[in-house]
Amino acid sequence: MKNLIIFLLISSFAFAQEDTLIVALKSIDSTIVQDVRYATANNFTKQVLYPTAKVFLRKIAAEQLAKANDFLNGSHNLRIKIFDGFRPLFVQKIMWQILPDDRYVANPAKGSRHNRGAAVDITLIDAEGNELDMGTPYDDFTERASFASKDVSEKAYTNRKLLRDVMIQFGFVPLETEWWHFDFKDWKKFGILDTGIN
Repeated sequence: MKNLIIFLLISSFAFAQEDTLIVALKSIDSTIVQDVRYATANNFTKQVLYPTAKVFLRKIAAEQLAKANDFLNGSHNLRIKIFDGFRPLFVQKIMWQILPDDRYVANPAKGSRHNRGAAVDITLIDAEGNELDMGTPYDDFTERASFASKDVSEKAYTNRKLLRDVMIQFGFVPLETEWWHFDFKDWKKFGILDTGIN
């Protein structure tokens, strides 16, 4: 019995450690297209904020995102394109200085889900790699970016709903003000990180 208890403790510790790993998304699913805007000046800050154009996530979140991608590919001939995943806290502070509005940028005093490696900014692309119409571009900080906005076409709303429904199915929670942002449901398990990843 004692050996069984020790085995279970070691197993649960190993599982917990695996859950908290930060991994390159490409190592989990290389078919998810990466368009890391914060590694370029093509973002709302107009600055290059990341030293690399690679997306990193907590391993368990990356695995669930891969499952969502597989589902979309198999059922709709669509794939996920990702704009952002893990974001170091020092980058969050820069963003907050530029746009101190917690509807769109998390206050670094509390930290964001991105700072925990447990949030993704994504859209959908077709078989040719074209982004589906979502009503606004990524990082459009207006009321039209809200999932429930009535100021978008029926097609854009349908695309938003498909993305939202699939992400919920695979364990992600949508952010109401940004159609592209989803938090992994267990984000509270993970601590805030303030380190760059190459």
